[in-house]
Amino acid sequence: MLKKDTCFRFKTFVFPVEAQVIDFERPSQGKPGRLAWHGWAEGDADHRLDVVHAWLIEDMPKGRVRILTQESQKGKPAKDLFNTNPDTMNIGHQDWIKGLARTVLESCKK
Repeated sequence: MLKKDTCFRFKTFVFPVEAQVIDFERPSQGKPGRLAWHGWAEGDADHRLDVVHAWLIEDMPKGRVRILTQESQKGKPAKDLFNTNPDTMNIGHQDWIKGLARTVLESCKK
């Protein structure tokens, strides 16, 4: 379903986000897959958000998958989430990674 330049919308941490895939390559023998998207939320200074998320997805021995992730976020909403306790942002991102891992494993079984 995904490919470079695919646009999508979703809601995360109560913010509606417009997004576009900026890098996508399926994993291949001996080479990790890549997925990156740029997302944004328009609004005033208290609600504007600019985000880039990137993942490397790598097959490992014994049916394991390694997912490495990086992100960059700009905007007051991201800064506010960073300062929450418990750490809402990292908990949410861990849930994303678990979902991504399930999806990758399911697609490999097909």
